[in-house]
Parts: sequence; structure tokens; C-alpha cells
Amino acid sequence: MLKRRHPRTALALLAAGTVGSALTLSTVPAAAAAAGTVARVAGTGTVVTGGTPLNARSAPSAGSARTGTLRNGSTVSIVCRVAGQFVSGTVTNTGYWDRLADNSYVSDAFVRRADSAIPKCASATPLPAVPGAWMLPVTAGLISGFRTVGRPAHDGVDLAASRNTPIRAASAGTVVRVVCNVSKGSCDVDGKPTLSGCGWYVEVQHEGNVITRYCHLVRRPVVTVGQVVSRGTILGHVGTSGSSSGPHLHFEVHAGVPATRENAISPIAFLTARGLPIG
Repeated sequence: MLKRRHPRTALALLAAGTVGSALTLSTVPAAAAAAGTVARVAGTGTVVTGGTPLNARSAPSAGSARTGTLRNGSTVSIVCRVAGQFVSGTVTNTGYWDRLADNSYVSDAFVRRADSAIPKCASATPLPAVPGAWMLPVTAGLISGFRTVGRPAHDGVDLAASRNTPIRAASAGTVVRVVCNVSKGSCDVDGKPTLSGCGWYVEVQHEGNVITRYCHLVRRPVVTVGQVVSRGTILGHVGTSGSSSGPHLHFEVHAGVPATRENAISPIAFLTARGLPIG
């Protein structure tokens, strides 16, 4: 299994500035309420920062646009929770973010919640759709989905590409990891289901702190850490290294840096929103 470490990014979420008022359902702008955009509140919480205002964001990551600030001690009205960038905060360490009644997001790491059973949000897309910015890494059918009932810990999708098919960067970015990850033996041989790990894999960081991960390569990726790649750059070739029963590409999308289980999102939903359905 991949061993992932979470950086302490608490201070990245806090910024000095005008102290915001408590964000409760009653303080949502009248225009939003009139337009019917106010979602049903599932619970409340108290902002706990130690004194510094907490930034509210447009998406569940510290790199997204700031929509306002909340003062320490403010009461927030929470609609749902969604996986996003992992944050070490004053209340807890977590990859969950709270969507508030005005559709902004705050890290749950800084919220002491009165209600423990906050539902998960239906979806969250960390980047707007930009025509032409993304592509499918391989042209192949879907053989296993994201966190299905049968595989709830499957943090990506499996695409049925044949051995030695070129794997292309899904969007422009920078290579941040090139790793052999296997519980026993080498990544330069075919893997098997009794092993654990992604085999040879590569990660690319894109605009907006989105990371894509490409697993089970047949040999070491042809790119290096720090290399800037364009959309469509060949990263390596399809194989079956690591925990794998046959040649395919395991592809993941993460809404946060570094890529963790907590910030993995559905590649199907992510790419479909960009006009690239996985069939």
C-alpha cells in the first residue's frame, strides 16, 4: 500500500485581514436566498483558530479563491462535508472540508462541530471546465470504477489499455513523483493480486493543486521529478507491475497537495465535467 504523508498546512488557510462576522443561515445574502441557492443546513459548528481569522474558500483547498473570512468563535451553518486538501488545524487533522450555507468551504480542521453526523456532499469539482485543457490519459474502456461497493478502497479507475500503450499526461503540469511501490520484489516484473502497491507510478501536479496519478507502468516512467510536461506528453507505458492481475492503467485524481486517500476524487466525474466521459 502507498505510504502517504500529510504536510501541516494549517497556516496556509489563515490570513490577516478584516474579521468576518459569524456566518449563520440568517446572514446569508438576501440575493442568494431569493434565488433559492441556500442549501438545507445539516448542522452547526464553531470556528476555532486561536485568534486568527479563518479563510472561507470557493473550493475545498487552500489554493482556491478566498470568498471571505470568519472570526475565531464564529458560528457556521454546515450543509455537508467533502474530501479535499488535508489540513492540520487547531481542532483536528483532516482532509474534510465543510460546505457552508453560502456555498463556500472551510476546513473542518478548524471547526468544532456540534453535530457529528454531517452528510457527505454529493460532489465537488476543484477546477472549472476549461475546453482543451484536459484529455484522457489512454483511450480504453473502464473495467473498475472509483470506490465501488465491491472495492470501497479503490481510489481511482482502471482502464483496460494493453501492455506498452503510451500513457499521456492528462493536462499540463509538473512531475512531482516517480516511484516504484510494491510490497515485495521488483517493479520491473509483472505483478500479481497478492502483492500491494501501485508498482511503477508517476504523479503530475496541475494548476489549482490538482494531482493525477498513473499506476502499474511496465517499466520506470520516462519522465523525471521536476520535469514540466504539456498535455499529451508521454509519461510511460501501460504494464502490470505491483498489485495487478493484468495490464491496465490505474488512474487517480486528487484535489490537493500532496495526493492522499482523503483528497482522492472520482476521475469519472472530474473528466466528465470537462467533456471527457470515461466509457
